Amino acid sequence: MHTYWQDLRYGARMLLKNPAVSAVAVVTLALGIGANTATFSIVNAVMLRPLPYQNPDRLVSLWTNVPEHGRWPNTPGNFFDLKNQNTVFENMAAFRPGQ
Repeated sequence: MHTYWQDLRYGARMLLKNPAVSAVAVVTLALGIGANTATFSIVNAVMLRPLPYQNPDRLVSLWTNVPEHGRWPNTPGNFFDLKNQNTVFENMAAFRPGQ
């Protein structure tokens, strides 16, 4: 135990002797821990946590294929046409991403 305290005192003396190196080390650790926490939070929210719906594996997203532009979200008129002509899905709902 005596050796542990001796090493701790030596480390503290070296940190105080070179404050610029100590500041760089602290900032590097802070950025690394912050980036790791942010990355895990995003992965947890997007990939690990299940969706707040019953049977999320049965959810389907429908898009409109526009040949000149690729995949586009459905307009309200297209959605209501699809909903009225639906014979496959149990229920349908519309949403706008980001709103």
